[in-house]
Amino acid sequence: MANPVGEDSWLAYVDEESRHANDLDSRVKVVELFKKAVSSEPGSLKIWLAYCEWFWSLFTDCQSSEAGWPEEEQQLGRELFSFDVALSLWSEGYDAIKYRINDSHEFWNRWVSIELEQLARTRTPVGVKRISHLFRDRLQVPHSTWDNTSQMFSSFLSTYNNAAYETEFKEMTASAQDAKAAYEAREPFELKLNKVTKAGDQESQKTVMKEYLDWEMSQIKKTRNPVLAVSLCLGLFARVLSGIFAFDDDAWSDAAVYLSTIQHRARTSQVQLPVPNLLDFYQRATSHCPWSGPLWSRYILTAEEAGWSFHNVESIKHAATNTKALDKNGMTGILDMYTAWCGFLKRTAMDPNAPEDAADVAEVGLLAALEDVDLWGRRLYKDAYRGDPNYRLQRILIQYLTEVKGEIDEARSHWDRMASQSLLADSYDFWLNYYLWEMVIYSSKPKPRSPTPATPVGSTAKVLRVPGVATGVLERAIARSTLDWPERVMEVYLQHCNDYERPEVLHHALDLVYKARQEVAKRRERESAEAAAAYATQVQQAQLATPDEPVGDGPIPLSPSGFKRKRELTPGDTSQGVTKRVKSVEIDGAENEQHLKRDRENTSVMVTNLPADATLTAIRKYFREYGHINNVDLRREADGESSSVLIEFRSTEDVKSALLRDQKYFAHNQISVRSGTGLTLFVSNYPPAADEEYIRALFKDCGEVFSVRFPSLKFNTHRRFCYVSFSDRESAYRATLLDGKVLEDRYKLQSKYSDPSHKKDREGAVAEAREVRVKNVDSSADENDLQDVFSKYGKVTNVRIVKNMGGKSVGTAYVVFETREEAERALQLDKTKFKSRILLVELSKETNFKPFATNRGDRTSPSPAPSGNGDIAMADGLSESNSGGSKPTRKEIQQRTIAVWNVPDTVNDARVRAVVENYGEIVKLVLRPDHQGAIVEFKDAATAGRAALGLEGSEIVPGRGIHTGSVDELFKQTSEKRQDKIVTGKGKPANHKGGIKETGFMPPVQTVRRPVPRGQGGPKRGLGFVASKKDDSKDNHGADVDGTAPAVKPKSNADFKALFLKSGNGHDVGKEGSTGTAHNQANGHN
Repeated sequence: MANPVGEDSWLAYVDEESRHANDLDSRVKVVELFKKAVSSEPGSLKIWLAYCEWFWSLFTDCQSSEAGWPEEEQQLGRELFSFDVALSLWSEGYDAIKYRINDSHEFWNRWVSIELEQLARTRTPVGVKRISHLFRDRLQVPHSTWDNTSQMFSSFLSTYNNAAYETEFKEMTASAQDAKAAYEAREPFELKLNKVTKAGDQESQKTVMKEYLDWEMSQIKKTRNPVLAVSLCLGLFARVLSGIFAFDDDAWSDAAVYLSTIQHRARTSQVQLPVPNLLDFYQRATSHCPWSGPLWSRYILTAEEAGWSFHNVESIKHAATNTKALDKNGMTGILDMYTAWCGFLKRTAMDPNAPEDAADVAEVGLLAALEDVDLWGRRLYKDAYRGDPNYRLQRILIQYLTEVKGEIDEARSHWDRMASQSLLADSYDFWLNYYLWEMVIYSSKPKPRSPTPATPVGSTAKVLRVPGVATGVLERAIARSTLDWPERVMEVYLQHCNDYERPEVLHHALDLVYKARQEVAKRRERESAEAAAAYATQVQQAQLATPDEPVGDGPIPLSPSGFKRKRELTPGDTSQGVTKRVKSVEIDGAENEQHLKRDRENTSVMVTNLPADATLTAIRKYFREYGHINNVDLRREADGESSSVLIEFRSTEDVKSALLRDQKYFAHNQISVRSGTGLTLFVSNYPPAADEEYIRALFKDCGEVFSVRFPSLKFNTHRRFCYVSFSDRESAYRATLLDGKVLEDRYKLQSKYSDPSHKKDREGAVAEAREVRVKNVDSSADENDLQDVFSKYGKVTNVRIVKNMGGKSVGTAYVVFETREEAERALQLDKTKFKSRILLVELSKETNFKPFATNRGDRTSPSPAPSGNGDIAMADGLSESNSGGSKPTRKEIQQRTIAVWNVPDTVNDARVRAVVENYGEIVKLVLRPDHQGAIVEFKDAATAGRAALGLEGSEIVPGRGIHTGSVDELFKQTSEKRQDKIVTGKGKPANHKGGIKETGFMPPVQTVRRPVPRGQGGPKRGLGFVASKKDDSKDNHGADVDGTAPAVKPKSNADFKALFLKSGNGHDVGKEGSTGTAHNQANGHN
């Protein structure tokens, strides 16, 4: 097994080995493990303290027979674990951790207590002098318990050297001034760290520590004692790199830069700074963050600087490529590491003192590196891999061929090969670098001497040497119609021809650039037109409220085979007018689909007989070295004496490794580890309002339910399934027998073993591509008209025209054919005239992206038959008819609408409705898991007020109290952050430092924003539009018609309370002439 990585892993590993150390050989083996541990984590106080305590226990045990050692082992032990060696080890450990100013006293106090115990037995002058020196040295080091150490020194002098008390203390006080001042400067940071650490806020702890590090690294420029400043900074890095930032590549990179800086400073100054061994540092850094290409790159460069042999540097490269984490961030880390390796090969070949075969070795290595990177990229991205946009390895190879081998034609062939790749050929930067290389070749060639006699005086025949190849490179670049910045290349081309070429070539260049600029102008116009068209489409999609298509007036069926509801106008929903970004939806859907493919059934283990006080953190640390952990479900057993945990790993190979821990010790408990196969069921098609309590009650007669996990609804609010894990396979089997059971006389339960490989294909007209969507349908057309038109292309099984609540067509229809081929033939009707309109015909598209759910009236969501893929649709209920009364104004809707939040994103709309409908009749409920809540519209404002007061602090899920308020307050809430997969280190987004960054060489075309022509109804919610403000004195109904209703200030809980109390007593609601009667009228009462 590979060596552990990290402080906790080493401690757990050595602790496990020390438990079985029953003879001298095994005890010596533990000592050797401790040596490796402190070498891997030299700044870890916990490891050093455990090491010294273990060694000291060996010293004391071999001194007598009380420990049960055989006499022969006692004699050998006294030689191996002598008193002097033990004290020397304590001293070595203290030197390694003494600048950890927050906790080094834990080690020091234990060490000095041992020294004082020995002095109490001997009372020798040498011992007194030794310990006095230890105290003086300690008091010159900044630490948090300096006053306590000073008091200990005072007591020591009073007991053992009272005659020299005043002299010793005076000297100590004078020499400790710098230490006290240094700690006082750092004390504010230490106090902040203590505060956030006690609060258990890890993110705040990281933030404060980062600020602390930044401040500490800057002190070397400001202090008069650079040695102390560097020592304290290294002590702080020792704390973070063995603690909270142990697997953070940014923190390791910060430390690398700091060490490089002080090393350079030490070389150029007279002061001897405490610079640690950089090669040892980079070995630790790459073992903690093996995915970091920059750290591997610095490791190779540092080894080259240190004069390591080719074989040793090559071993670093092999270590990097053998790690499974190098491609964690895509190709970035791989390219960084290989760039450093190829740079080393090139410099080795160019070294005048290099061996004779260095050039050949470099050439083989460079070509192999190019091949390895290409294979790695194709393995990661398949055919989508297009190479390195910065062509770093190719440039190194070209430089090697040019300067070392002198093979210009071979180097030029590599340029030409890259020029055939669109990724590089469309980059002006590539062509300019190619051109500059050709110019270097041109200038490096000596002017050839003519073999013929000199030209006679007066003759006009002269030989002009020109860089024709370089000219050709620029001409090839200009010929690219997809070049990202052709203007720049044209500018260089004209300047080049003017400086170097013959007149006829310059003339040709002027003509070529003139034509090219015309083509570029057309291209820019085309791009601007496309941008304008895209923006117009965006505005058209954003403006959903038109005279023929009012938003929120009724159900909008997405297809005849299943009803879907268009997004309705929600009070305060500022995101209504923003177009959905298709790309991000696809990405979210891909992530969601990947989540569903996790094979929980075969990648989980059940661990029993853990200590009752076992924590998730301790369990993760214990199993982390055996594989990548996806999820941990921990439960304390009913007897209160033990705990059990279900651990989900990434792969079955990780499970095999974890099973090796069976019958091993966790703390003082011998644990059982068995495969989780046959324990987890996929359960779906239960009642919509079912919660964990319902699921547990449903399976209570089958056996003990270990855990119930609901999926996140953030990307699809219509999902209704969960994963139920049992404590044993027999219980899970009995639960599968409930498959097909009818619940509440309408829901046919699905209860099967979790197996993503048994995913069932989607069914229905949309999934089978038998349905077409027809837009821009004439308002006078009916279903029979469309049936007559489309039946010419095949057998039509269903036609449905989308209508609003008033029964008027909104201009969209869905036509279902019997076969896919017939639907595809019907696409010929696209852009053909039908009555007074031009039809737009396309195949209906299926999507799983349903980020919100709307529920109206008293209708509950039907539960369709499961599709087998985990996405059990929960269709929105149909809207109520609007036959009675006039449509309420926006102000009235806002008055009777409240928002609830702090609702977990695993709770569906049915469960929210079951809680809030206890306070009165609900008109509409919109679930918003992306804001951890929901928007609820009640029948009247008084009901909304009662609900706001009653729901505050109540719970849908135990431990999550609901908050109520306005819709604006809901939209200030962010989506729930959940670390579903347990990883080491800090994750970074793609655009973070060190991530993959999309490169570009010119700014994108400016987006053209044009307003929609006047006269179109509905509110302007598109990009670039701001709703016009109306005077409050105007009729609200009139304002609402044209979409410019006055903005109404959201009501707080206090407003709702006042509204509820006043309406209940029949008093006036407002102070501006609004009476109780007016209030009732506004809410639809007579």
